[in-house]
Amino acid sequence: MNITDVKVYPVDEDKLKAYVTITLDHCFVIRDLKVIHGASGLFIAMPAKRRKDGTYKDIAHPLNADTRNQMERTILSEYERHLQTGGGGEPLFTAVEAD
Repeated sequence: MNITDVKVYPVDEDKLKAYVTITLDHCFVIRDLKVIHGASGLFIAMPAKRRKDGTYKDIAHPLNADTRNQMERTILSEYERHLQTGGGGEPLFTAVEAD
């Protein structure tokens, strides 16, 4: 699995820094990933649905640490690149080349 496209939608909130949409292998889209600034730095939160009891359940998520790390590295790299280019509130779209 390769992340072939990344779209970063920055937001101006305290902890939530951006929403992200990724495309896997040019054929599967995952929307509403979040770039969050936590106690130990930036991390990625998976899209989740709020349940009736007030808890949240991930809608989509990686099944192993290697996949999560690959996703996090790619998404945070694109987010940092967006910050360096000045972003200006416009979404950043990037085609990511597979290794």
